[in-house]
Amino acid sequence: MFLRVAVALQTLALFAAPITAGLLLSSPGGRLLHSISAYGVFTVAVLHLATAILVWRPGGGPPRPILYAAVFLGLTLAQIALGIAQVKTLHVPLGVLMFGMSVLQLGRVWTGHPAGAAAPAGR
Repeated sequence: MFLRVAVALQTLALFAAPITAGLLLSSPGGRLLHSISAYGVFTVAVLHLATAILVWRPGGGPPRPILYAAVFLGLTLAQIALGIAQVKTLHVPLGVLMFGMSVLQLGRVWTGHPAGAAAPAGR
């Protein structure tokens, strides 16, 4: 359950980031709002990693979500660095990729399918 909440918060934070990016381009206070959303994504990515570790070690769950959460945290750090450097040609596509990954992971944890598991053959 905790992993579901962490991934849902991550997906929601990633959904808010392009909205604040639009505000960045259209309003004077947009830079601050986009910066706040970036801090939010980073915070939720760290929370997601901590949750994945706690679900695995004390909870007895599978270790695979830790790998996903660690990679996602690395992508978040790269995304922040690209945003600070104003490399929009990489920053925007990476954000889209991260949102897609988060939606896929949300579907996996919500339905109970482990990451990388094959679909049933009868469907």
